[in-house]
Amino acid sequence: MKIAEIRELTDEELRSELDRLQRHLFDLRSQAVTEKLEDPSMLTRAKRDVARIMTAMREREGARPEQQAEPMADTGEAE
Repeated sequence: MKIAEIRELTDEELRSELDRLQRHLFDLRSQAVTEKLEDPSMLTRAKRDVARIMTAMREREGARPEQQAEPMADTGEAE
């Protein structure tokens, strides 16, 4: 899955796709442990797809206006 395709998805679609890919990654890891995984590169591709989706979700969080934090008061104590 390419990042351009991921960015076109809605927030809900991203969450469901992330859940699906994480389950798929778990299955691939299980197959790798039992030595039934035919193509080890599938693990790498699944990990990268998960990372791409998480990156897109984080980008969207950063684009939303965040609440302004109150500045911490200086107590005058030296650290």
